[in-house]
Amino acid sequence: MKSQTALLVIDMLNDFIREGAALEVPAGRSIVKSIRREIDKAHKTNEPVIYLCDRHAPKDPEFQYWPKHAVRGTEGAEIIEELKPGPKDTVIAKTTYSGFFDSALQDTLKQLGVEKVRLVGVCTNICVLYTAADAVMRGYEAEVIDDATAALTDDDHNFALRQIHDVLKKR
Repeated sequence: MKSQTALLVIDMLNDFIREGAALEVPAGRSIVKSIRREIDKAHKTNEPVIYLCDRHAPKDPEFQYWPKHAVRGTEGAEIIEELKPGPKDTVIAKTTYSGFFDSALQDTLKQLGVEKVRLVGVCTNICVLYTAADAVMRGYEAEVIDDATAALTDDDHNFALRQIHDVLKKR
């Protein structure tokens, strides 16, 4: 049976969440339980869970303005242990802010019959925001779970939530 809603878990990777990580988002540790709640809820209702994960080449141009992080094949690019995917979950690599850009996300959502995406993860003002914006521009309904997202600063987090709620008109 095809589901109309999918949960997108964005960049809950060692290089973002672990203390002292390459591009540590300290607030990311505080949302792990909320994300676990959303994953468990999705599993109970047979809602697809899709992990969108930064997977950069060793010399990715992004490293000109961000610290080197989530390099393909490294421990830093792996999903944190507390949120490891289940056997039916999907993991999709991405190389930039939007989970849709040059990835398998669009095709995966179409195959699953998804019309709505629920977004959790880091960073609210970067990958969550740009994935939500791209989802809306592609005709998907988008919902960002506020207590299951985090950014490098509270100001960045709140700015992104305002953009999502006020500009995209999404909850």
